[in-house]
Amino acid sequence: MLKELHIKNFALIDRLDISFDAGFSVITGETGAGKSIILGAIALLMGQRADTKAIKTGEGKCTIEAHFDLGKYGMETWFENNDIDFDPDDCIIRRELTAAGKSRGFINDTPASIHQMKSLGEMLMDVHSQHQNLLLQKEDFQLNTIDIIAQNTLQRKAYTQAFQAFHDAEKALQEMKRQIEESQRNEEFMRFQLNELTEANLKQGEQEELEQEGRSASHTEDIKAALYEADEMLSGDTNDIVGNIKNVCSRINSISSIYPKIAALAERLDSSYIEIKDIAQEISAASEDVDFDPARMEYINERLDVIYSLQRKYGMDTVEALIEERERLQGAISIIDNSDEELHLLAEKVESLRKEAKEKADTLTATRRKAGKAIEKEIHDRLTTLGMPNVQFAVEIKTELLGNDGQDHVAFLFSANKGMALRPVSQVASGGEIARVMLSLKAMISGAIKLPTIIFDEIDTGVSGKMAEKMAEIMLQMGKADRQVLSITHLPQIAAMGMAHYKVEKRDTKEGTTSIMRRLTDEERIQEIAQMLSGENISEAAVINAKELLNRNKKQD
Repeated sequence: MLKELHIKNFALIDRLDISFDAGFSVITGETGAGKSIILGAIALLMGQRADTKAIKTGEGKCTIEAHFDLGKYGMETWFENNDIDFDPDDCIIRRELTAAGKSRGFINDTPASIHQMKSLGEMLMDVHSQHQNLLLQKEDFQLNTIDIIAQNTLQRKAYTQAFQAFHDAEKALQEMKRQIEESQRNEEFMRFQLNELTEANLKQGEQEELEQEGRSASHTEDIKAALYEADEMLSGDTNDIVGNIKNVCSRINSISSIYPKIAALAERLDSSYIEIKDIAQEISAASEDVDFDPARMEYINERLDVIYSLQRKYGMDTVEALIEERERLQGAISIIDNSDEELHLLAEKVESLRKEAKEKADTLTATRRKAGKAIEKEIHDRLTTLGMPNVQFAVEIKTELLGNDGQDHVAFLFSANKGMALRPVSQVASGGEIARVMLSLKAMISGAIKLPTIIFDEIDTGVSGKMAEKMAEIMLQMGKADRQVLSITHLPQIAAMGMAHYKVEKRDTKEGTTSIMRRLTDEERIQEIAQMLSGENISEAAVINAKELLNRNKKQD
């Protein structure tokens, strides 16, 4: 429930601090007084896009803040899921706009995204403006209304999951068909390519190994000469480095017992001798192994020619890429060879999932048909009370193909007069009739969900007199069920029914025009309703009539 609203530097409002009560309250004021400005401020708290033009002229920042009592509405889970502190007695939502274009939102002093503010706002408040009557033209609104009354969240979730699985499988089937058709068109060429790459018998890392071996083979004489010279230097008759190191080791070891300081060097020399001797032996063996093999060189060149030719042909730089292409072709050919079986298996899966989705859709449809009957009865009863004794109202549900929301096409059908055929409500109902239908639907919806606050913005358009009183009675009853209802109205019959009465008006100051909102006293209510009855010049009869309206409504309370 909305407890307090604070607005600073927004449009024509310098500063507004107002408190609200539970139950049914009314807001009045002349056209252009600023009622829409207050609704615009509330819309910002509910996550609507900000516009810096809304900041009061000459000011650098505007702030809108609302305090809510959430004690009876079970919203703890939302706050836990969004990692925001939960205070059931005082939930604070704040929005700040700066002239520089920055917008910031806060929930209980925690920075909040626009998405979070919108999500919470939809749970806290519903603002019904005149243009929302156009929702009756939209099938999704009508379907959503039925689902709310049906309280079929579990059935909708089950259907959505089943339909998504069916939809994904159907897409996979179509994609397989497309791939098979494409592959079949190129089958002969693909088989030729696969055969060519298979016969090449390519191996991972083969190209690098062959190229390295080829470079070595082309320099056989240089390699052999270098190894021979190194072998001669290490172990030959002229230099014999290995023999010389051995002699050094022998001399040093001969004195290590009488000159202990040299023992460490003796060990290092021994290790070096062993390592160099081993190196010399390996170089000697290598020099004998190096030999030019013309046949091997010819094989290397031929093999590399095959690899380079395939790379140019397929536009690839590596053997690995050619191997991947070979595997891709194998997969495509496999699909062609096994296409009938694969298509059959996938088609069976699609049909199985379709049947499952259809079963879930039938269950969902059943909940909607049951809810439709309940809506028909309650809306008929409400509209009869609201001055339509011959009204007919029907919820038409036609079964169509499976879709995201099920298989149902929904239409609200309406007839206000005897002998007039039922037709879609948006096509045949007058403005006043649509207002009464929408109020009746909102009353049903509010009874099905725990929505703390509902604001009606001139829902009474096209209605007057006794019917206005009946509409007010519905709003009054809505406000008695742990719910707060605020009605912006131009009708005295509705204004008199409010448990609290607020007025919005413009005032001219030295700084310019400003809008204010205040709660009226009992005497001020009499004057306000009398003015609504008679106009600017309040007559004595209007005052008497206003008192009668207020007294009659007090007795009803």
